[in-house]
Amino acid sequence: MLTPESLPVLQQALADANLDGWLLFDFQGTNPITMGMLGLQGFISRRIFVWVPRAGVPHALGHAIEPGPWHSWPTQWKKSTYSSWRTLESTVSSFVDGKRIAMEYSVGDSVPYLDRVPAGVLDMVRAAGAHSITSSGELVTRFYAQWSPEHIASHVRAAEIIAPIAQAAFMIAGDRARTRKPIAEHELMEWIKERFARAGLEAPDHGPNVSAGANAANPHYEPSSDHPRPILDGDVVLIDLWAREPNGGVYADQTWMATVGAPSARAQEIWTIVRNARDAAIGLVQAEVAAGKAIRGGDADDAARNVITEAGLGEYFTHRTGHSIDPRALHGSGPHLDNLETREVRLLVPGVGFSIEPGVYIPGEIGVRSEVNVYLEPGKAVVTPRVIQRDLIVV
Repeated sequence: MLTPESLPVLQQALADANLDGWLLFDFQGTNPITMGMLGLQGFISRRIFVWVPRAGVPHALGHAIEPGPWHSWPTQWKKSTYSSWRTLESTVSSFVDGKRIAMEYSVGDSVPYLDRVPAGVLDMVRAAGAHSITSSGELVTRFYAQWSPEHIASHVRAAEIIAPIAQAAFMIAGDRARTRKPIAEHELMEWIKERFARAGLEAPDHGPNVSAGANAANPHYEPSSDHPRPILDGDVVLIDLWAREPNGGVYADQTWMATVGAPSARAQEIWTIVRNARDAAIGLVQAEVAAGKAIRGGDADDAARNVITEAGLGEYFTHRTGHSIDPRALHGSGPHLDNLETREVRLLVPGVGFSIEPGVYIPGEIGVRSEVNVYLEPGKAVVTPRVIQRDLIVV
């Protein structure tokens, strides 16, 4: 978040990148990075800009009818208002004329999580005299996606709560599968949600995901009472669950796998491949971080994908290896572990967190995924939960 305390470090990063400033823009939520950086509270219906220069103080530009959300803007920083488009464009020109600037822009939309500024706004900024516009990707990584010590502590607490909930859910599925009334996927999902509430966690968006049999071959499957599917003896079961502490907690996001009864040779084979792919990505990240080397999110994706491809199942690994988890969102704006869906070239640096979750999805047959989370400290990549899944759980 942009504060007087964080400004000197951010300005040094601008200087290191040979940039004159970072131009933040938003219109009705099109750029959540801007809103997260500014922490504005209240109704904003018009365009806003904030110029963060390499030297000097930031300068905000908001509409004249909407002063309320800016009540916490530091008094030592500049603030202007506009009503007409002429005033808006002339003020933006005063910010950027002749300057090398960063914005939430990704060339060719290579990383859509960064590509938040409409093309028309880029046109306007160029017409206002900007010397060049480059991606703010590395700034987003360092100043938007970073975890604080409080974020780390919150994430770890959540991770150690949801792991045993998943394991207990499998036990219920196994016990009920051998009765006259097996539990359905959606019923087990509701049981997990109730356990989250008891533990003081929240998952406000949707989920968790409980998938039995071939349903797990759909990575975004959602169980439903409209189409109840009982969990039966012989099923392979996937539980994907995510939750956080309220009021600023950072998500923990995990996927666990079990079989009801002894696993088939096929299930065991695919599980082993997926687990090894997960461990290849973990191992690469840990080794490179410990050695002080730079590693891109795409490099870790390649490491996991190579294991699955070499096993002959590459066509069934249809998503990236991992997503950013930032302090505000489960699927965050920091660097992803992705060289499939997007060209993720941003570096994994101390302070960021992400998932590692390779999977194999064979339609009509089986889906297997294993997911852990990682956060980076100087010289160390820490995996959560503390004890990760090594073997298929048999219930």
